[in-house]
Amino acid sequence: MKFKKNFFTNNDDIVDFDITDSTTRKVKEFYEKFPFPNYKLNDNKQTILEQGDKNSFAKELKSFIGFNKSMIEIGSGTCQLSNYLAIGTNNEICAFDSSLTSLKIGKKFAKENNIPNINFIRGDIFDKIFEDEIFDFILCNGVLHHTANPYKAFCSIVPYLKKNGYILIGLYNKIGRTRTNFRRYIYKIFGEKITMYLDPILRKIDKNSKDKIEAWIRDQYLHPVETSHTFDEVLNWFKLNNIEFINSIPQCSLFEEPSKSFFDKTKQGTFIERILQQFMMILSRYGSEGGLFIFVGRKK
Repeated sequence: MKFKKNFFTNNDDIVDFDITDSTTRKVKEFYEKFPFPNYKLNDNKQTILEQGDKNSFAKELKSFIGFNKSMIEIGSGTCQLSNYLAIGTNNEICAFDSSLTSLKIGKKFAKENNIPNINFIRGDIFDKIFEDEIFDFILCNGVLHHTANPYKAFCSIVPYLKKNGYILIGLYNKIGRTRTNFRRYIYKIFGEKITMYLDPILRKIDKNSKDKIEAWIRDQYLHPVETSHTFDEVLNWFKLNNIEFINSIPQCSLFEEPSKSFFDKTKQGTFIERILQQFMMILSRYGSEGGLFIFVGRKK
């Protein structure tokens, strides 16, 4: 792994860079208290593999990446996805996050389960840490909207991507997050009990998993730094940074047949189609589970 900045390797064998940005430090401290997502006590290589395979997006991503590739997950948290993507492959995976506590959890799991092909790196997304064009894939899901300047953060990671490499970014949608915004208002007034009933994710979590419940509530309803964005905003980000739009979840075009693969080239649709798709998120599982949308692009 080639770096542009000075670093040190701490006692947990995690490459560590100083974090000076005040907003990044605030977000780091937020996740230090309740790392997200949590592992179950009985999780091992097999259970993580089974969980990943049940998620259609994660399973297809792993299949599409294939072998002999390099990938970075920016905002990896406790590295469950990075560990899943590394299992059974010879790919070089980089788990990157601002929270040292979260990375330690992921590193511990990888070590105990003999997953050797992951580098764990703590740093700030805004710092120029890596050399240009060293990754075949960049995954940044649910991260940019927790930064001081999401577009600037996006621009800071694009140079790391190789030509023809793929970038996947997930962001909260301004329209699709309406139900979560409503639940946040309810939470502030009535607290956890009513929110547990309204939130479909909380209803699925074992009531005895207090840490997992607390981590989800904090991430969705108490986060200190959060913005939301539109399809057209991200399309413009892609255009300004020489990224070809490939696909989105949900798809931009209202009338195009659903793509067989998340990595199939699809149409951007019209402005009206994109607006309607974002309103439709409110009534779908995308809206009920947080209003997150994903854009897939390829560097020209």
